[in-house]
Amino acid sequence: MIWGLPTATFTQLHVIISLIGIGSGLLVMYGLIKGKRFDGATLIFLLTTVLTSVTGFAFPNAHVTPGMIVGGISLVMLAVAIAARYVFHLGGAWRSIYVITAMISLYLNCFVLVVQLFEKVPSFHALAPNGKEPPFVVAQVTVMVIFIVFTILSVKKFHPVAAAA
Repeated sequence: MIWGLPTATFTQLHVIISLIGIGSGLLVMYGLIKGKRFDGATLIFLLTTVLTSVTGFAFPNAHVTPGMIVGGISLVMLAVAIAARYVFHLGGAWRSIYVITAMISLYLNCFVLVVQLFEKVPSFHALAPNGKEPPFVVAQVTVMVIFIVFTILSVKKFHPVAAAA
């Protein structure tokens, strides 16, 4: 039992929240690249991505895991992104800070998705049973490069004053 739910149910809830965070985050990324504000999707993305990290800490572990480290980094990035968006209203340098920290948070969620795919999906697991083989590394490097390129594009293209109009 985790937080009063059977572990399997809690795991399913965690996965659903994570997938909503990734889906809404990809929509937010698209908006940033197009120079548009998707305020509803942004709120959903930030909320579900925070919930993803928080619920990730609830799984029983005897020691600190790589997932906990990723979750901690994500929560720090999300705190900055939320402050940049809702406290500092994307003014001045906060626009770029928001884009970068929000996209790092989305990337980290996608990083964990790739890890989980290689751990849990038999056909992926067969390609990289230890998570260190070339198919796993290629997948992770590809995701990272895509995020770097899209984050750079987002910083260049997203201007909230124009986007709000």
